Amino acid sequence: MGKLLEPSQNIERSIMKKYRKELWNPFIKAVKNYELVQENDKIAVCISGGKDSMLMAKLMQLLQRYGDVPFELTFLVMDPGYNEKNRKKIEENAKILNVPITVFETNIFDVANSVDKSPCYLCARMRRGYLYSKAKELGCNKIALGHHFDDVIETTLIGMFYASQLKAMIPKLHSTNFEGMELIRPMYCIHEEDIIAWMNYNGLEFIQCACRFTENYTLNNNEGGMSKRQEIKMLIRQLKKDNPLIDKSIFNSIHAVSLDTMPGYKTHGKTYSFLDNYYNNERSEEQL
Repeated sequence: MGKLLEPSQNIERSIMKKYRKELWNPFIKAVKNYELVQENDKIAVCISGGKDSMLMAKLMQLLQRYGDVPFELTFLVMDPGYNEKNRKKIEENAKILNVPITVFETNIFDVANSVDKSPCYLCARMRRGYLYSKAKELGCNKIALGHHFDDVIETTLIGMFYASQLKAMIPKLHSTNFEGMELIRPMYCIHEEDIIAWMNYNGLEFIQCACRFTENYTLNNNEGGMSKRQEIKMLIRQLKKDNPLIDKSIFNSIHAVSLDTMPGYKTHGKTYSFLDNYYNNERSEEQL
């Protein structure tokens, strides 16, 4: 009779075997194609307690164990003011997944919920700053966030529909406020539906968005309607009924932007028009 596996071992096996095609392979694809992990990196894996960041923690842990490139990991949990139930749930899940977390506390929820305008934007900005700061204090040169494939395409469409800009979410970027620090997104090629399938298969339960603003929004019967991201999710779901590959098409399009066809674009903080070089760089319709 074979030896019984620990829960964390069964979870790891599900990643490497049952969901290898859906989770492990696209994870490795992103790490390699976007050059997210280099030798001797010390990466702070930022865990919010949700399904995405918890899976990312396991993927990074497995990459460190089985990969060819040596690097260090710190599993960083920032408590922005969770209630006792959510804090306990994060700690319990970390034990189940065998992820050794480092927890530090902030008052972000108190600050963000004290303002009337854009509390979610302020919360996100503060979270990012605290994570960079703590990671740097611990000697890390990178932070890893759990944004996935669906986040990428939804963010692109939100920018187009509601902010009048064609702006994507890139797989990694240099911090502008913390010198020498980078942000990486190892889940960039993983679909949310596959994360949910993995979670359900293993009988795991993770916290949802745990902020007080969202809790109040829910208690008030979603007064004011759904969020812009929820609207985009529903739109994509509807469009996929006629074109099942439309999400992949959106994703691929941000990898193949043709600036020659754009009437305007921004780079390095400057705005450019197609007229800037129009008369010095004549091209025929056939070339465009």
